[in-house]
Amino acid sequence: MGFITGVGHFAPRDLRGAAEWARLEAFVAGEPQAFGRNPATSHVTGSAFVLSPDRQSVLLTHHRKLDRWLQLGGHCDGIADAAFVALKEAYEESGLSRIRVLSDRVFDVDIHEIPARGDDPAHLHYDVRFLTVAEAGEIAVSDESHDLAWVPIAQLRQYTEARSVLVVEEAAAFLE
Repeated sequence: MGFITGVGHFAPRDLRGAAEWARLEAFVAGEPQAFGRNPATSHVTGSAFVLSPDRQSVLLTHHRKLDRWLQLGGHCDGIADAAFVALKEAYEESGLSRIRVLSDRVFDVDIHEIPARGDDPAHLHYDVRFLTVAEAGEIAVSDESHDLAWVPIAQLRQYTEARSVLVVEEAAAFLE
């Protein structure tokens, strides 16, 4: 199991996970502003897959800027604590009043390109993802979303084909 300061512990489940972790580790070690938000450079982000209390559904946001269904999450904005950021973003974007982190281990790492937009060039998000469960509150759409939806994990492919979101199908095995 690997450890990165500001990110946490991760035990890759496959070769892709091991490769993404190695890239993240090298990036954090070599980039003094890895947790910053300079739009001209790549940076670490934190995400939360928020599961329903019965763990059969996941809360997805229809992201306003990217126009895609995604898990909740966002920029670290200088906070070098990806787990904290993931939970903070989950609260801000969901409207829920209580969310519990299911494991202190990183669930997944996904490095993906954000397309150029306006004056901001294309850059990478080194997204660190955690599993959480909703415990209280009603969902409410934030300014960052077109919509929120509890999507049954068994029906996830009706919303997206993105591997970066479909990885939540592995949640049950991760928690064993």
